[in-house]
Amino acid sequence: MSPPSVETASTTAADRSLFPASQSRIERLRDRFHQIRNFTNGLCAGLEPEDCVVQSMPDVSPTKWHLAHTTWFFETFILKKFSPGYRAEIPEYAYLFNSYYNAAGDMHRRDLRGLISRPTVSQAQRYRASVDSHIDDLLSNPDESLFDEMEAILVLGFHHEQQHQELLITDIKHVFAQNPLYPVFRQRNRDVAAKKITQNQFIDFEETVTAIGHNRNEFAYDNEGPRHQALVPAFSLATRPVTNGEFIAFIEDNGYSRAEFWLSLGWMTVNE
Repeated sequence: MSPPSVETASTTAADRSLFPASQSRIERLRDRFHQIRNFTNGLCAGLEPEDCVVQSMPDVSPTKWHLAHTTWFFETFILKKFSPGYRAEIPEYAYLFNSYYNAAGDMHRRDLRGLISRPTVSQAQRYRASVDSHIDDLLSNPDESLFDEMEAILVLGFHHEQQHQELLITDIKHVFAQNPLYPVFRQRNRDVAAKKITQNQFIDFEETVTAIGHNRNEFAYDNEGPRHQALVPAFSLATRPVTNGEFIAFIEDNGYSRAEFWLSLGWMTVNE
């Protein structure tokens, strides 16, 4: 998925019309903001500060960085644009917590995020709380003439943070996977009962032309449209996912050393 486009989000305001911002509309937006921000905080509830600063490979970001980067988004594209007189408490955060928004300025190298011990985890959380408070103040008395534009970018920010919620979980699980103590991200007490596995079969689908792409009835990133016709070649789909047992059997049958099971790029990766 391409980087979220703030400019594209702004243009959707023109589609929304010139209706005034009702109180219920503002309240729903504010409630949604807090719901998403609190969900991110909740994902970190079982983590220690030491967990939140590890970068286990270049493609992993520390949990602390996710907390600060999603906050930077709202500070940069909402508060600095729509809140008159707003001044960043720590201007250097604009460099540390940018990621790929070239138009917003320079950025710290992604593969070096784990080397940054300051701000601390508690300082990153304080940064979140401060920006959230300013957003609250802004939504308590929004400029009617700018509300449609601001709402479009806020909604983009919601989806951006939800993407980072998925990344945060993926990244911290990779961090934990390096630890010989086998920590878990979220403990679950579940009775595991033997289940009969049905035989896996494949269903054939004929070649067809179908409509793909977003229909613009609700939020979408700019690379999810326009809706258009596409040729889908014939394919087969299994009736259930592969089980862990079947995957183990594939490994034990030397599946990783038999070229007939691999496309060329996959076979190259296996050999490397």
